[in-house]
Amino acid sequence: MKKLMIINGPNLNLLGTREPDIYGSLSLNEFLDTVKEKYPTVEIFHFQSNIEGELISKIQEVGFSFDGIILNAAAYTHTSVGIGDAVKAVKTPVVEVHISNTYAREEFRHQSYIAPNAKGVILGFGLQSYELAIQSFLND
Repeated sequence: MKKLMIINGPNLNLLGTREPDIYGSLSLNEFLDTVKEKYPTVEIFHFQSNIEGELISKIQEVGFSFDGIILNAAAYTHTSVGIGDAVKAVKTPVVEVHISNTYAREEFRHQSYIAPNAKGVILGFGLQSYELAIQSFLND
């Protein structure tokens, strides 16, 4: 059984209420319940924080024992050298995920400090981006 960790960054705890035209109407817990039900042969864990250091600590904690990390660092994607360095430092492969197409948004969202060290990047498919990331680990 594959063991995957979904790590979500700032403001993703507000899914379902925050800008539903961009992020959809499902809450984070509703979405996670759906994904866990859809992939019963995968152990899916989740962590969310609005605090950069907590995200780095979680990446380090699971980055040597899990089969994969699905990381939506949200706004920290574009600003955090520390998160990028944490992804580079661990052995567990990381897929960077974004709900929106960051390249169709503001210019500052076109930069990622995670992507150079990630297994891959999936963006713009709404919450389905997470499922595509899960499938990428199942096809390994």
